[in-house]
Amino acid sequence: MKKTTIALFFMAIFFSISTLAIGGPTVTQVSTYDAVLNGVYDGYVTVEQLLSHGDLGIGTYHACDGELVLLDGKIYQIKDDGKAYIPARSLTTPFALVTKFKPEITAQVEKGTDFPAFEKILNTTGPNKNLFWAVKMKGNVSKIRLRSVPAQKKPYPPLTEVTKTQPIFDLENIAGTIVGIRTPAYFKGLGVPGFHFHFISNDLKVGGHVLAFTLAEGSTVEIDMCSQYFLILPEKDKIFSEIDLSIDRSAEVGKTQR
Repeated sequence: MKKTTIALFFMAIFFSISTLAIGGPTVTQVSTYDAVLNGVYDGYVTVEQLLSHGDLGIGTYHACDGELVLLDGKIYQIKDDGKAYIPARSLTTPFALVTKFKPEITAQVEKGTDFPAFEKILNTTGPNKNLFWAVKMKGNVSKIRLRSVPAQKKPYPPLTEVTKTQPIFDLENIAGTIVGIRTPAYFKGLGVPGFHFHFISNDLKVGGHVLAFTLAEGSTVEIDMCSQYFLILPEKDKIFSEIDLSIDRSAEVGKTQR
């Protein structure tokens, strides 16, 4: 009887775990965007650890040192010179969103489409606005405006101050990939409600956070609807433990994104 009871116990655990695992694609997020707005820039999840959670995503690096682009399982660091580098696996991130990308939906995007029109196409295409979406589009752009930010020094300034002097790069007639995450509106404070896109060129030499773009020719955008969410918080960060995260910082989010 004892062996039977133990066997049934472990079977129950197994089926419970299995049930949790079949909920759907998962977005893994490191920290909260409001924490970043408050200057919580110390990384605590390594690149190596982040790659175990996904093959597509966006974010930043320790001390806000550039933009993070994760594409097809390869990770890049776009520094404040606009160039793409391969980060060490031991480098850490204070904020990122990644997923194991398996597109479920596609849509055609016409030549001349700009950033606002692109968002409109996505919002029309996606069937469930209350899920996270992972987005990927390869194509040629006639022009694209990108930004990155330089590494910060302690005491860290708030992100609104950092982005006031952010390096901006205007590129023309370049082929590359736009990757991003759409965060549902009810995640305000935890994430950036709406779309957050990064770009990297096909030759993997340049990229950054997308501020504006216009497509030079038609393309196909792929969307993965993500119904599970996993959050990794900075447990040992002193600033994070003391800041007031109950304040509505929606206006600040807009200033740092566009």
